[in-house]
Amino acid sequence: MTPSARLAALALAALVLAACSTAPREPIPITPPAEVAKAPVARVAVAPASAPQAPAAPAQKLDASSFPPGAIYVCSSGSAGERKITAIAFDEKAGAMCRRHPEMGPCQYERELCRKSGGRVYAADGTEITRATEAEYDRKVMRVRFRAN
Repeated sequence: MTPSARLAALALAALVLAACSTAPREPIPITPPAEVAKAPVARVAVAPASAPQAPAAPAQKLDASSFPPGAIYVCSSGSAGERKITAIAFDEKAGAMCRRHPEMGPCQYERELCRKSGGRVYAADGTEITRATEAEYDRKVMRVRFRAN
């Protein structure tokens, strides 16, 4: 490889690395107040005064008494000074399904949406739902996995 080709490859690699590492994360979308009552999934910001503080260690439990009533999950994102707490509540049917079968698609989608925004997901009882918990959910429902060569 010539020195100019090596330099071009290095510059391209640095550009790709910079683009991947500095991409801002999209915040979790909040449901407009006028639509909360009729929305199948409502994402509501929790006031900072009543917001639970995320623990430093993974898979710990939060004080669930500060969670809004009806919230199935709580998404905690941001740094300690700029912590944003979002309650995730479903309509009656979907909420009952997510309580009994958290491995189902709509429940999993909301948890992944929280993680993609840089957040950590907590269940209504205050326990964190980690990637290990998700793997356990997947183990329950997946009987066969097909892998490409």
